Amino acid sequence: MAVLKMNFLSAALKMQTNITVVLPTYSFADSMQGVEAAYVPGMKYQVMYLLHGGCGDDSDYVNFTNIVRYADTYKLAVVMPSANNSSYTDYEGIDFYTYISEELPKVCEALFPISTKRADTFIAGLSMGSHGAMKIAMNHPERYAAVLLMSGASYRPGVPSVVKTVNGEYHFDVDLTPSFKFGVQDKINDPESIKDTVNDVYAIAKKNVEEGKKLPKLFFRVGDSDHALYRATLAEKDLREWGYETKMEVVPGMGHEWDLWDESLRIAIRDWLPLRHQVIYPE
Repeated sequence: MAVLKMNFLSAALKMQTNITVVLPTYSFADSMQGVEAAYVPGMKYQVMYLLHGGCGDDSDYVNFTNIVRYADTYKLAVVMPSANNSSYTDYEGIDFYTYISEELPKVCEALFPISTKRADTFIAGLSMGSHGAMKIAMNHPERYAAVLLMSGASYRPGVPSVVKTVNGEYHFDVDLTPSFKFGVQDKINDPESIKDTVNDVYAIAKKNVEEGKKLPKLFFRVGDSDHALYRATLAEKDLREWGYETKMEVVPGMGHEWDLWDESLRIAIRDWLPLRHQVIYPE
């Protein structure tokens, strides 16, 4: 396996930024299976853009999950950017949405052996990252075959993003407003502010169906004691009813935690996402 840490100047962000990239390599398992054509000029990998949650960065998944092993085992390139506490939104001149949705794929496709085909491209995220993943996929359904949303979905005016949940029961009377609330969330939770912009995610999702666009599959996984359960459940219900193909699993006894997200990555990469589980060799 290859784990690459890259620092570069982003035109959209107007500053240096970090990404962590996992690229599968020839492994002991490959040798046991008699794989000989390990490295061929022009070979490519399917790719997942994996977005971190609030207060995180590009190192989170490497530090707290087994994403490197999963990527190596199932021959999947994984790109993990840093987006600060931006909610993956262009805000006050720091254009994190533009960076993740437009600039980052161009950089990665130019520098790394990843496929540019829709069928080979996926996006995923946890918590705040689930907002970013769904938002980018709904605005660019022509690019992504599937989306993995862990502990959340895109934020939505009028729908609380944090609801106290115990064993699947909601407690709306409990104040669970995070002390680290991000200023940008005021913008994306204001119906007038997001109208007719890329931030009006659910209106865009519905419009995609009405316009007959190719729709990405959506996979939701959330704990029954997770404060994002309400938002995720409502999003999955509406998207399914509008015409999206969805799959949702609510995990008993789990909350907003790394054990859930690590397991979700393993299950999604192994079973849920439409992955080849092999290198794409040139024809």
